[in-house]
Amino acid sequence: MNTIALLRRTGAELLGTGLLVTVVVGSGIAASRLSTDPGLQLLENSIATALGLGVLILLLGPVSGAHFNPVVSIADTILGRRHHTGLPLALLALYVVAQVVGAIGGAVLANAMFAVPTTLSTTARATPATFLAEIVATAGLVLLIIGLARAHRSTPVIAAAVGSYIGAAYWFTSSTSFANPAVTIGRVFTDTFAGIAPTSVLPFLAAQLIGGAIGVVLALLLFPHATTTADDLTVSPTLTDPSKDSS
Repeated sequence: MNTIALLRRTGAELLGTGLLVTVVVGSGIAASRLSTDPGLQLLENSIATALGLGVLILLLGPVSGAHFNPVVSIADTILGRRHHTGLPLALLALYVVAQVVGAIGGAVLANAMFAVPTTLSTTARATPATFLAEIVATAGLVLLIIGLARAHRSTPVIAAAVGSYIGAAYWFTSSTSFANPAVTIGRVFTDTFAGIAPTSVLPFLAAQLIGGAIGVVLALLLFPHATTTADDLTVSPTLTDPSKDSS
């Protein structure tokens, strides 16, 4: 893979994860200013996140696969090792760094747009219930993505399904479904509606990794040939294959 193609893919992951966190944090700030009812605030936040995530997958999926999530990137690498279709380890590392940096930048950008100072969150979220919720949310997300890839669903279907799942998981999990280590780290840098205190981060990250592993195992049991389509997570970047790009 040439340098420009590599920069294009990692840049798409940085931009996509950053804009995702901007949507999550920005809509959370707007919701808290527009309404004093917590249920309405969460509804506004979840709708914006579901729609924004779907749009970002449609836009950037053909460039990088639209992972925007270290757990998804790790699953891609694990499932693709046997057939050499997943992310190489070096590219996985670049993806994860880009996702985390993008997530932090997205939180800072959202703060700036609403004239909110960038400070560490004071919202403690880690409890036994939210730990379990993050396992469930992340396992479901990984299973969904692999299942859609195995079924060769079209890009619009994948975008709609993943966005819908996250929007629904805001409501059926007690953690409001972070389900993403990069997004979790990014949300530390905003003391607003969507923030998470630094002391809650490690339990959330542990739960997400456990959930990701469960999701991979379930996918392998339900879709035994998923390893042959690992490059489809989330949307196959081979639609415009950067490895063959001569620009």
